Amino acid sequence: MFKHILVPTDGSALSDSTVARAVSFAKETGARITFFYSQPDFPMPIYGEGALIDPTTPEQFAKSAASEAEAILSKARGAAEASGVACDSDTAVNEVPYEAIIDAADRHGCDLIFMASHGRRGIAGLLLGSETQKVLTHSKTPVLVYR
Repeated sequence: MFKHILVPTDGSALSDSTVARAVSFAKETGARITFFYSQPDFPMPIYGEGALIDPTTPEQFAKSAASEAEAILSKARGAAEASGVACDSDTAVNEVPYEAIIDAADRHGCDLIFMASHGRRGIAGLLLGSETQKVLTHSKTPVLVYR
């Protein structure tokens, strides 16, 4: 069946429950997991009347984002290791998370992407978009959506 699963996570409660379910699924199928976190890039400041000036430098932002990524991925790896599931983790800086997820699956040779869905429908789903929907639409790798 599946041998290598990519599990994108953002550290939210929904992602944490998805990590737990993915670990269980991997254990049942004998697959290994690569956990993935897409880091945001430094936002370009917009100056003008009424604009707020953020004193954060690009270097500080990158360091903070990398630290957050490591904390989130470390927690996910701990869940897998506690269940005896082989795992690894990866992170990349990309403003478009769905592209980063697909690239990570390709780069690691994953044969399944296991990800969460917030279940937004109607106007909220249309306006906010869905990274899961975008991965489903653009990925050549099969996607298992956990709700």
